[in-house]
Amino acid sequence: MKETVLLFNAPDKDTLLKIEMALFPLRLRLKKIKPEDYNQSLGFLAGIKDAAFTEGRYDGEELPGTLFVFCFFSDSRLEQALAALRKCGAGPFPYKAILTPTNSSWTAPECFAEIRREHEAMHPAKGQP
Repeated sequence: MKETVLLFNAPDKDTLLKIEMALFPLRLRLKKIKPEDYNQSLGFLAGIKDAAFTEGRYDGEELPGTLFVFCFFSDSRLEQALAALRKCGAGPFPYKAILTPTNSSWTAPECFAEIRREHEAMHPAKGQP
C-alpha cells in the first residue's frame, strides 16, 4: 500500500500549504478527510480492501484539533515525515497516530479521543500532579 497521511480537521490555507510543501518531496499521499466522512473507519479511509464502508454521513462536531494518521509507513519513512513537518514551521501538531490493526476499525473521533487522552497523560497541565 502507498504511504498515506490522513489529515482530519485541516488547518488554515497557509498552514496547509506548508504541510503540503513539506510532504511533497517525500512523495507521500496526503488525503484530506471531509467531516462528513468521519464515521468511516481509519482502515477504510486509508484504502484497506477488507475495511467495511459505513452507510450515512457523520453529523457530529468537528474534531477539536488537527489529527494526522500515518498509514503504511516504515520507521525510517515515518521519521522523515515527522522531521519534515517539524521543519516546515506549520506546527506544532500534538495529535498524531500510526494506523495499526487495533485502531484501523476506529473512526476519527474515536482515534482523536484516544490520542488526546494519551497526550494529556504524557503532558499534564501545569499545576497537575
